[in-house]
Amino acid sequence: MIDVKGLQKNYGGLQVLKGVDLTINKGDCVVLVGPSGCGKSTFLRCLNRLEEPDGGHVIFNGKEVTDHDIDHVRQKMGMVFQHFNLFNNMSVIDNITLAPKLVHKETDEQAREHAMALLKTVGLAEKADVMPRSLSGGQKQRVAIARSLAMRPKVMLFDEATSALDPEMVGDVLEVIRELAEDGMTMVLVTHEMGFAREVATRVIFTDAGVIEEEGTPDEIFNHPKSERLKTFLSKVL
Repeated sequence: MIDVKGLQKNYGGLQVLKGVDLTINKGDCVVLVGPSGCGKSTFLRCLNRLEEPDGGHVIFNGKEVTDHDIDHVRQKMGMVFQHFNLFNNMSVIDNITLAPKLVHKETDEQAREHAMALLKTVGLAEKADVMPRSLSGGQKQRVAIARSLAMRPKVMLFDEATSALDPEMVGDVLEVIRELAEDGMTMVLVTHEMGFAREVATRVIFTDAGVIEEEGTPDEIFNHPKSERLKTFLSKVL
């Protein structure tokens, strides 16, 4: 579904991504782990051109992302950020239905019916008509996930979706992501939640200093690491 070849990204004289190659197949749950500043979030943002790559290729569904209408790409590639980015002047349901009505030309009834189904999925059906300011951080993030899913994406990207949450709120958000993985949604996640990565990932990618240092199944990465760099990283985070 996504084929990344030689991906490079520079910020001034700093090369953050140094020629990354990665293939993501339909139904994969690929989890990127690694130290802060190693290029994980930059990689994710290059997939849908929130950051413009400086070299290499990102091919999505057989088409080069840089040659394709980026708005069309983003309709098929949902993204959930660290911060929720909800419209505070709109109700929860209106946050979710806005894009489907504008982009997919869904009727009010169609958009609301789908949004209510998604809110039920994330456990917030009773919050449909409230304003975001009345929600907890974990609830806002679950609404943000529902909003991305409302566009019926083929791939979901999660950029440290729980890092801004209080610890007691993390579990509810992770449960929603876990259920998406079980339903076969293709996902790429950046996370510091190692236990979650071990549980849901089909593949774990360990990145360091702008390159993929090691990749494998959760068992291979967490129980049988090969590189000394990965062993050192795991000794500090597990």
